[in-house]
Amino acid sequence: MDYAENILGTIGNTPLVKMNKLTADLPCLVLAKYETFNPGNSVKDRMALQMIEDAEADGRLKPGGTIIEGTSGNTGMGLALAAIVKGYKCIFVISDKQSKEKMDILRAVGAEVVVCPTEVEPDDPRSYYSVSKRLAEETPNAWYVNQYDNPSNCKAHFKTTGPEIWSQTDGKVTHFVVGVGTGGTISGVGSYLKMKNPKIKVWGIDTYGSVFKKYHETGIFDENEIYPYVTEGIGEDILPANVNFGVIDGFTKVTDKDAAVYTQRLAKEEGMFLGNSAGAAIKGVLQLKEHFKPEDVVVVLFHDHGSRYVGKMFNDEWMRKMGYID
Repeated sequence: MDYAENILGTIGNTPLVKMNKLTADLPCLVLAKYETFNPGNSVKDRMALQMIEDAEADGRLKPGGTIIEGTSGNTGMGLALAAIVKGYKCIFVISDKQSKEKMDILRAVGAEVVVCPTEVEPDDPRSYYSVSKRLAEETPNAWYVNQYDNPSNCKAHFKTTGPEIWSQTDGKVTHFVVGVGTGGTISGVGSYLKMKNPKIKVWGIDTYGSVFKKYHETGIFDENEIYPYVTEGIGEDILPANVNFGVIDGFTKVTDKDAAVYTQRLAKEEGMFLGNSAGAAIKGVLQLKEHFKPEDVVVVLFHDHGSRYVGKMFNDEWMRKMGYID
């Protein structure tokens, strides 16, 4: 009989799916690494499990402990699933710009959710970075995950996602394109692919209001680049330790409007019911058209599921209110 011992055994080995209509004007083959097939419906399941297992191994996470993390939702889901199987409690701190669905889903899997304001500085005591750290200090037998600087984040993608992409493309992948938030996916996958073939190009998708693109190009952390944005799950107003700028060949920025519109288009034209960052990612691929040749194989990673965004990007009333559709 073929079965997993528990739900964690179903993480990884997600399919590659050919893009068709949205990429019809591109000269190359575009393949989507479809991470919603993970049990928590996102790529974050991979690193959540890796971070927990590494913390268990070195004693940072003890039996009966409480897992505390600031999350935009998906890492929290992955951590919660592992916590259920392994017997931990969870407290997740989330910013108020994240969708209500994400908050409801985290509560549905037994987590306590603390909501913080988005429009404050990272070092403000009300920010979700600061509140996460404070709760970890105040809670007995707690472990603060810190996905931004936790090396197990990158490690998960170096061990699993990168090798899967290499194997599934028979080593023919020429470009890897992905939205950048904590940096674990782009750095882990990028490091593995460049180890196999240094000629592979690694492109990050950034958003307006985030510091990544300018910092990569100039080495300057420009606070003038920072302002509130709508796109969820990518971009930062900090420089996480997991972003290895050395493996990234470049960034392209996608507007909030384009990310939202292309999230809808993925569903309606490709049958791909995906999250907000997938809209940004496929629009970013289209913006990079001049970099692709007919023989190229471009892999774009889609992070999470459309169910997280039915009240926003998949709600035409919300889209009209934001000015994204007529």
